[in-house]
Amino acid sequence: MKPQTHRISIPVIMEVGPNKLEELDRYILKSGIKKIVLFIGEGIRDLFGDIIFGSLNRNKGLKVLEENECDDNSMEYITSKAFSIPADTEAIVGIGGGKVLDVAKYVAFLRDLPFISVPTSTAHDGFASSGCSLYINGHRTSVHARMPYGIIVDTAIIKKSPERFIYSGLGDIVSKITAVYDWLFEEEKGVTRVDDLAVMIAKKSVNSIVRMPYTDIKEDFFIKELVDSLTMSGIAMEIAGNSSPASGSEHLISHALDKMTLKPQLHGIQVGIASYIMSLVQNHRFERIRKFLSDTGFFSYVKTLKLNPDDYIKAIDMAPDIKPNRMTYIHVPEYREKAKEVIFEDSILKDIFNIK
Repeated sequence: MKPQTHRISIPVIMEVGPNKLEELDRYILKSGIKKIVLFIGEGIRDLFGDIIFGSLNRNKGLKVLEENECDDNSMEYITSKAFSIPADTEAIVGIGGGKVLDVAKYVAFLRDLPFISVPTSTAHDGFASSGCSLYINGHRTSVHARMPYGIIVDTAIIKKSPERFIYSGLGDIVSKITAVYDWLFEEEKGVTRVDDLAVMIAKKSVNSIVRMPYTDIKEDFFIKELVDSLTMSGIAMEIAGNSSPASGSEHLISHALDKMTLKPQLHGIQVGIASYIMSLVQNHRFERIRKFLSDTGFFSYVKTLKLNPDDYIKAIDMAPDIKPNRMTYIHVPEYREKAKEVIFEDSILKDIFNIK
């Protein structure tokens, strides 16, 4: 493998705190952007429309050329939108959950425009990464775009979102523990070469939140730390030039569940469960993951979902085929068997899967 150098993109706008939605116009104009196309998620107008449009329409220096309310993340919809937006568009702004942010991000990528990410939930690190989850030929598929030019997060809005979205974000952030360990394992096997800076930032992203004191997962400081941690995860992937520092065997299990189940759970919920399974297989920091997911209430919430352990058994077997070019722990037959065994041996997993 030849030594490589590469340039990375990082957000120019990074605003996280309460009532940031009320200042959208100021943050966008501060960057010299004056003409935008807006994509908002389904239902966002009813919930926050007065705040959003009160901000975007109060300054004559900022012009919303087009606004789209969308609940369709198919490639057909995205390409039709990408090549019909006004020619003088200077940036794409996405406001809402993961689906609309992925649409806006990929439209911006196709048109070579800056993308400003305004998430209303923190279900995973997608709001701060270059990856998108889109429907292609009827299947949810991960594709590459580019890092957001700007990230604006109103923590007051995040606090009002259903707790399942926060739990999903927590599940996604702990996955960096198992993902980095998988990446180092791959390097040991001679399959790849890790980027030490990406490893450092990925580790920092999770350590900063699992070690911090808190009393409630909806505290302002805890929400801000979650947003910052997920953003660092996105930057780690940008540095690496791939998803390896943030996505390992636990993500492959989740992707397999997406393909085989009719109604997959939220991405971070599946990833959080799979991270705990794989940490036991790796024999690496499983105590830390267990404590964090127990103390935050993640496991208690997951138990209410009445998950089928057979789905996870099948997903473990399917996981290596999701990315056959990788060599994570889940790609090794003996570790797949171990992953299936711990579901029926570990007390936490037996409890959340209601195994007697």
